[in-house]
Amino acid sequence: MAEMVPPPRFDSVRFSTYIPDPNQPSQTEAVRVLEGFAAGLGGTADSGRRRLFGFGRAPKKAPAGPRGVYLDGGYGVGKTHLLASLWHATPAEPALKAFGTFVELTNLVGALGFQQTVQTLSGHRLLCIDEFELDDPGDTVLVSTLLGKLVDAGVALAATSNTLPGKLGEGRFAAADFLREIQGLSAHFRALRIDGEDYRHRGLPEAPPPYSDEQVTKAAHATEGASLDAFSPLLEHLARVHPSRYGALTDGIKAVCLTGVRPVPDQSTALRLVVLADRLYDREVPVLASGLPFDQLFSEEMLNGGYRKKYFRAISRLTALARDAATLANSR
Repeated sequence: MAEMVPPPRFDSVRFSTYIPDPNQPSQTEAVRVLEGFAAGLGGTADSGRRRLFGFGRAPKKAPAGPRGVYLDGGYGVGKTHLLASLWHATPAEPALKAFGTFVELTNLVGALGFQQTVQTLSGHRLLCIDEFELDDPGDTVLVSTLLGKLVDAGVALAATSNTLPGKLGEGRFAAADFLREIQGLSAHFRALRIDGEDYRHRGLPEAPPPYSDEQVTKAAHATEGASLDAFSPLLEHLARVHPSRYGALTDGIKAVCLTGVRPVPDQSTALRLVVLADRLYDREVPVLASGLPFDQLFSEEMLNGGYRKKYFRAISRLTALARDAATLANSR
C-alpha cells in the first residue's frame, strides 16, 4: 500500500503544469472537470473514516452524478498527468488516497486477498487507476465487484484508459463476457474524452535511430548505474519474473542499455515487454538500444489486434525514453 502513490515521473505534476493544446478544447474541459471533482472530495482528514459509510449524509458536499471519472483518449495526451494531478489536488492526506495501475490493483488483491483489499481501500477518499485494462474475464469480474463495493463505501474513483468503459474488451476473446460485466462497471464513471496528438512526439524530432552494439556497450560501461543486456535473454528473464516485480527490477538503474533489439516472438512476450516499458517510463529511465527501432517491435497482426493500444503506448513510451538516452551515446 505504501507504493500506491503516483510514480516518480509524476511526483511534481499538477493541473497548473498541464498545458492544454489550444486546438483541443476537450483538454481544457478535462482540467476544469477534474479540478471541480477534487474540490468535491474535500473535508478534514479526520472526517474521512466517519464518512466511510455515510457519504450521502451531507448532500450539499457530496458530488452529484457518478462517483468516478474516466479519462479516455489516445496515448500521449496527458491522461496520467491529469490523473496524478487529481491525486495531488484531492484535499486528503496521502494515506487516504491510492494510485496504481490496473495491474498493480489486481496484484494487490492477489497479495492481500479480496476481502482484505476491500477493507483496506474502503477507508480511502480516492482510488486512482491508471491504464485500466481488462485482459481476461476473471479480472473483469474481480475489478467490477471490487469497485462496486468501494463505491458503496463512499470511495471516489478515477481511471484512465485508451478505450471508453463501455468499449473495453472489443477485439479480444470472450468480448460478450467483457461487455456484460463492463456495462455495470461503466455506470460508476463519468467519461471524459481527451482528444489530441501524442505530446511525446509533438513538435519534437523522431526518435534517434538504433546505435551499434559497440556504441551501446561502451555507453553502458561509461554510465554509472546503467544496465547492459542482450534483448533476447532479457525477454526470457521477464518470463521468469512476475510482472508485479518489474518495477523492482528497475530500482537503482539509471539507464537501460540493450543490444540486438528484434521483433518480439509472441503475444505473451509482447505483453510482458509492455509492462516493463511502463515501469521504465514511470521511473524516467532512458533506454539506449541497438538492433531494430522500437516501432518495429510488434508485428502487424499484433498492432491490428485487441491489444493494439497497449502496443502503441509501449512504442510511444520507449521512443520517448530512447530520445532521452541519445546524450548517453553522443557524449561517449
